[in-house]
Amino acid sequence: MDPAGRVSDVARHRVPAQARPADSGRAVVSLRGAGVRVGGRTLWSGVDLDVGAGEFTAVLGPNGVGKSTMVKMLLGILPTAGGEVRVLGEAPGRASHRIGYLPQRRSFNASLRIRGIDIVRLGLDGDRWGVPIPARLSAGRRAERERVAQVIGLVGATAYAHRPIGECSGGEQQRLLIAQALVRRPQLLLLDEPLDSLDLSHQGAVAALIGRICREERVSVVMVAHDVNPILPWLDRVVYIAEGGAVTGRPEDVITTETLSRLYGVPVEVLRTSDGRLVVVGQPEAPAAHSDRHKP
Repeated sequence: MDPAGRVSDVARHRVPAQARPADSGRAVVSLRGAGVRVGGRTLWSGVDLDVGAGEFTAVLGPNGVGKSTMVKMLLGILPTAGGEVRVLGEAPGRASHRIGYLPQRRSFNASLRIRGIDIVRLGLDGDRWGVPIPARLSAGRRAERERVAQVIGLVGATAYAHRPIGECSGGEQQRLLIAQALVRRPQLLLLDEPLDSLDLSHQGAVAALIGRICREERVSVVMVAHDVNPILPWLDRVVYIAEGGAVTGRPEDVITTETLSRLYGVPVEVLRTSDGRLVVVGQPEAPAAHSDRHKP
């Protein structure tokens, strides 16, 4: 559903059986009755969610309801306002070294001369000061250089990794940023609207890339999305947020007339087209009073 709550086109959920990850026991992300407050206002509360190893979860809903705020809560940037939240078995913020994070962004300036490979390398040592020891003097540096090359190959960016990032297309830039988030071998990947600034063809390609990494690398993915269409074939579960609350579950169980009508408190109809696609039609909403892009 779009920010005005009007129409969103949703593709049929198709996940090959062999692609679905097996349950590995303890949840990578676990929420029990979780809630969050920003600026004295409760954005949502009472949310239950489990994300297993190698599972792909999308956080959906219109602007201003707190989708990005959920990611910030998982990172420990914002405190919880009730309930219990565990991330990789610990309180939020305690396991950051095992989390890859890609925040909301816009395209790099075309004049930026930093190479794509350098952008990826920042994921390894961007939090340190000083000049790196030359690789020929350090086995550790050689291993890091090999890891950077490996992850660039994983996202299919080898052909343009040495090009200035400002000369890369939006899809190429996003692949390099995903490589940056993966370079430390995280167990959990948090993505905040990574498809937002891409055209339809690049949205599909990047969505497929994320889905493949989720399956093959066994990385759990929690991704904020405004449009579920490009990622729906890869999803295991969704968190659908509306004003003050949320529902969680499998896409085919959540994206229904009954569930969304109850969540939004207005009539919402989910229609199936002749080719099996879903169309979600709802009543217009008032403009959001809060956007989680704003600081508290």
